[in-house]
Amino acid sequence: MVLAHHDGIKLFRSSLPYINAHQGKTFVLMFGGEAIEHPNFPNIIHDIALLNSLGVRVVVVHGARPQIDQRVALRNIEGRFESGVRITDKQTLECVKDAAGSVRSQVEALLTMGLPNSPMHGSQIRVCSGNLVVAKPMGVRGGVDFENTGLVRRIDTTGINDHLNDGSIVLLSPMGYSSTGEVFNLSHEDVATQAAIALKADKLIVFSNFDGVYNREGRLLRTIERPQLEQLIMAGDITTEDTVLSALTTSVAAGVPRAHCISFEKDGALLQELFTRDGTGSLVMEHHYEQLRAATIEDVGGILKLIKPLEESGVLVKRSRERLENEINQFIVIVRDGMIIACAALYLYPEDGCAELACVATHQDYRGKNRGERILDEVRARAKEAGINSIFVLTTVTAHWFLEQGFEPADISALPAVKKELYNFQRNSKVFTLAV
Repeated sequence: MVLAHHDGIKLFRSSLPYINAHQGKTFVLMFGGEAIEHPNFPNIIHDIALLNSLGVRVVVVHGARPQIDQRVALRNIEGRFESGVRITDKQTLECVKDAAGSVRSQVEALLTMGLPNSPMHGSQIRVCSGNLVVAKPMGVRGGVDFENTGLVRRIDTTGINDHLNDGSIVLLSPMGYSSTGEVFNLSHEDVATQAAIALKADKLIVFSNFDGVYNREGRLLRTIERPQLEQLIMAGDITTEDTVLSALTTSVAAGVPRAHCISFEKDGALLQELFTRDGTGSLVMEHHYEQLRAATIEDVGGILKLIKPLEESGVLVKRSRERLENEINQFIVIVRDGMIIACAALYLYPEDGCAELACVATHQDYRGKNRGERILDEVRARAKEAGINSIFVLTTVTAHWFLEQGFEPADISALPAVKKELYNFQRNSKVFTLAV
């Protein structure tokens, strides 16, 4: 993607809040051997280096399944699997060590590269790896001995944090070691998930051959709560690969605040997901203590109670109960312990390709905690799904907040014809627009 000079400057400036928010945070990045063989992988390495340069504590976990398969085939070893899990005998273990070591060296070399006129020039990144994953044998299951296939027993969080505190990138392979000196073949999904949980990481970021989590209708789920995702998985309504879904749901259930799924094939997917408002993939999070949902007819009384003080002060236009009942399907609310503490309405003008954001309100006791931003994110997602190109808002006293959210001043002429006819010149509301 090539940006015009002005667009590039605007994008760089708009990324500053995210740069500040991510600095000092711990991110675990997970990708399989397929990603390493893809032509876009050097770009992923450059973006990982950029995260490190911006003060993000980065742990990288790589897989090596296709590389192991290649070595197994070259040695004419019969690959054995049970329920999709590789049975690692002594011969196969040698292939695992060879493949994992080769991939690790490749990743370390790419992170070390600093040629002039390249994105890595002058980066001087230190990469650390080692016996940071303690493993245990998977054992005998259903009468099948998995031999040297193992599971993560413990993550050496002290050792990893020491490296991260020194500014190093930590690289973990799909291998673990036991206290008796044995080597075990691990799934990189297990390593990444357990590392994120043990380190109390702020994010687990999973690279997939999908752009994110898709439902059966082919719609990308931009943001989804874990329980809802698990319900869709059980119903067979998700098409993303099972290993990715397991990593996302397991990590969030164990306390990782956010888990992302992005494409390893898309250039800049990592940076777009982390440093832009819309992102590019899917974000999985736990239940919010406060529930954001579509309003129902039972919410009319709560919304009226919420917006009444703002109507009396002239911030909002007065709405009757009858009007609110008729328009309730346009409303979104945030509910806390059965009480509506924030709301907004979205009115579509599909023939004009735009929509109006109206009746944005937050209870005075719950302001300043990004609830308005949560509602705005949901509004934008709904507008985008409806094929809307831009959102406009009319306001008299909260212009500063909309400017902070990326809205831009506009003229009354930018309004749809129907809305222009209803414009109240006595109220003299300011007009702002936001691209979806």
